[in-house]
Amino acid sequence: MVRYMIRRLLISIPVLFIISFITFVLMNLSPMDPAKVVLQAQGVPVITGELMEQTREELGMDRPFLIQYADWLWSCLHLDFGTSFVTGQPVWALLGPAFFNTLKLTLVSSFMVVLFSILLGVICALREGKALDQSVRGISFFLTAMPSYLLASLMIWYFAVKLDLFPTNGTGSIGSYILPVTVITISYAGIYFRVVRSSMISNMRKDYVMYGRACGLKERHITMRILRNSLQVAISVFCMAIPIILGSTVVVENVFAWPGVGSLSVKSIVSRDFPIIQAYVLLVAAAFVLFNALSDILNAVINPMVRNDL
Repeated sequence: MVRYMIRRLLISIPVLFIISFITFVLMNLSPMDPAKVVLQAQGVPVITGELMEQTREELGMDRPFLIQYADWLWSCLHLDFGTSFVTGQPVWALLGPAFFNTLKLTLVSSFMVVLFSILLGVICALREGKALDQSVRGISFFLTAMPSYLLASLMIWYFAVKLDLFPTNGTGSIGSYILPVTVITISYAGIYFRVVRSSMISNMRKDYVMYGRACGLKERHITMRILRNSLQVAISVFCMAIPIILGSTVVVENVFAWPGVGSLSVKSIVSRDFPIIQAYVLLVAAAFVLFNALSDILNAVINPMVRNDL
């Protein structure tokens, strides 16, 4: 098992290098000159060619491309993502607190998504074709089809404005988590519970279920075995839910004024703050790669046969 974990993690390393290289290349292909962005942020009234060249030299952009990339990558490995073009502050000083706020929102939301996905998936599978199953699937289809900004706006209007129950911004209290977490949970649990339901129904029709009932096993024990086998399929989906939520909180964070990386990335894109954009893209991409590796490792723990596939 340890060998499998090491091999799986080693495979992720070249993928991370490729992602970092693509991220660096794309930022350098931008039509907006970073030197011009810096000078505009400093309030320079007249931007001349000489000033542009001097700023490029200060930023190290006059060096060969591969050397720039190597220096940037080495700094990123030490959590040094450079300096903001707009504010002049270290990127991590801005990105670190924002990333921590987004991570808290993501972890709480992911837990609720997994909890409700399993709960609704089991209930609907056990009541397949019944009114409850059809109602839950119909309501979930309607809610997941609704844009998250519209759902968030409706919840703000009803629960925050009309009923005055929850705050609409900030991270100062537990109540500030309720609305954004609810929006994220509704948006994703309505999708992921179908995976659990489908896997449960598939396992319920297998021979071992019929054999267990024929042997007189309690229905509760059979259901738990079906759920355990069904979750093997859902583990990959649930593991990838965390980076997906992490990278898609932009709308929710902006609607609820949540001080996370989603809000910070939007501001950085508008102001062409390339170092922050690079760091954000790199962190989210790394999260996808690492959680993908984690899902494979968890599947290997549950099903030893998977270890032979690598």
